[in-house]
Amino acid sequence: MTEVKVAVLGASGWMGKVHTMAYQTFPHFFGESGGTARVVALVGGKSSTPQDLAFRAPGAKILANWQEAVADPDVDLIDICLPDNLHYDVAKAALLAGKHVFCEKPLADTAAQARELADIAKAKGLITRVGHAFPRNPVHDRAKEIIDAGEIGEIKLFKGCQHVDMYGDPLAPYMWRANGDLAPTGIVGDTGSHVFSFMDFLVGKVSALIADNFIVTPKRPVVEGVGLGAETALSGDEDWADITNPDGSNILCTFANGARGLVDFSRIATGRKFMQTYEIYGTKGSLAYTYDEVNRLRFYTNDDKVGRRGYRELNVGPEHETYKAFLPLPNFALGYNESKIIEAAEVIQSIVANTPMWPTFETGHHICQIVDACMESSRLKRWVDIP
Repeated sequence: MTEVKVAVLGASGWMGKVHTMAYQTFPHFFGESGGTARVVALVGGKSSTPQDLAFRAPGAKILANWQEAVADPDVDLIDICLPDNLHYDVAKAALLAGKHVFCEKPLADTAAQARELADIAKAKGLITRVGHAFPRNPVHDRAKEIIDAGEIGEIKLFKGCQHVDMYGDPLAPYMWRANGDLAPTGIVGDTGSHVFSFMDFLVGKVSALIADNFIVTPKRPVVEGVGLGAETALSGDEDWADITNPDGSNILCTFANGARGLVDFSRIATGRKFMQTYEIYGTKGSLAYTYDEVNRLRFYTNDDKVGRRGYRELNVGPEHETYKAFLPLPNFALGYNESKIIEAAEVIQSIVANTPMWPTFETGHHICQIVDACMESSRLKRWVDIP
């Protein structure tokens, strides 16, 4: 199989649009040697129309529901960009139907569900992928190279955060992401899972944690048709809905390799439109990253002479083949959509070569274990071990 036929579910939403674009775009940058994709089916949302979807993937079938896509014999890969509470059911049905699956994060509502999905995929020999795209930016490959080469020594401390202010304003409208029925783990599975993916990719498995999850504004006004990032004036006649999942969390953790972690994330950090950082401290050096300098890594090493020690800036550029596919010069900045194009190319390459690539459903299972532990720890107000 060199052409993979894809059905994108949730194609009318933000992620669905990005995924649909990525499948059609990646050969322009990476060529066709690793395989190509053809989007053959799209499933939109309640507010979308066939006309809305048709131009996004010319020739694709516009299907009424995800069940039709899973049953379609023309489809090789099911791409899930649906609300969190549907991930498990749709992924399981797709795997049982013999389809490869690419699922946006979080993989499932619970670690038990994620474990079941990973086991089904393994038994059927299917390729899986979870949408943890941020670590696929080439700058994080550079960080991993430095860590794996022992240049910062034994890792002792990880500090990571991700904050947005979509709910910084107490009057910001209610949306499905704040509904515990549709997104049971709230910001923990939504944003926390991004930080957890960096932890898995760069440091290793988490063995125990204690978390303090919190809700800042318990009710929000309901404004129909308002999506993520939109602003609207209130009339004063709105209904108000309860916020039933976490707005943020503060976490202490330990890793299986003995390192410690400090992690925080939220959707209520007024003024932080998108803040994502990590710092990794070892016995010989350290690394620091901020998304505001998206292709730049800061590296400190004790190997420098006394009096010359300090963080140096490493600008990832065309010496990295993935970066080179997009840009000929360093520090031009690969952004979020490029990371999703890289992700789509790797998904197709995995299927064509029948070779799993990080992050698979096995990775997704461990990240769901961390999410589960955060929810349990905050509820019980104590440390929780992760097996």
